[in-house]
Amino acid sequence: MTGPGKAQGFLSRLRGDRRGVSAVEFALIAPIMIAFYFGLAEFCQGYMAQKRMAHTASAVADLVAQTDVVTNDELDDIIAIGGLMMKPFSSTTLTTRISSVTRDANGVAKVDWSRASGVTAYTPGGTVTVPADIISNGESAVMTETTYDYTSPIKYLMPAVTKFSSAFYLRPRRVDKVLCSNCPTS
Repeated sequence: MTGPGKAQGFLSRLRGDRRGVSAVEFALIAPIMIAFYFGLAEFCQGYMAQKRMAHTASAVADLVAQTDVVTNDELDDIIAIGGLMMKPFSSTTLTTRISSVTRDANGVAKVDWSRASGVTAYTPGGTVTVPADIISNGESAVMTETTYDYTSPIKYLMPAVTKFSSAFYLRPRRVDKVLCSNCPTS
């Protein structure tokens, strides 16, 4: 049998043949699933970097708030510890600033001392913005600010550098104000 009858028989068999449907469906869905997987993996890495940076700000403020008096060298060591806390992420783009601030009788928060790495320290006596519910007039707090420039290794979902930042405020534990014995003061 040749001609139109053979062609119709072939088309009839082809239309009824379900072999390979799963392979075609997989071929259509696989790229989307792979893209979701890489996007989720990249998002999770960025989220972990942001959480580590925020935890660094918290821990640095906590270490300073537990002391009565600190020195520049101790502050530098505490900042270095913060860099170690970023592992396995690189700490080269981590900036940290530790400051002691006191709210005066007029409600203005002024810097008592400040130490920084990767960013400029505040000028002692200068004013900073501290949320109103953190300290009252006459009280002080240890303020730590960190920023981190995260570069994704995959660059699929986050192709550019993402800048994370965190500020953490903690009241001194054992004294009214943490002093710095050899920091510049106003």
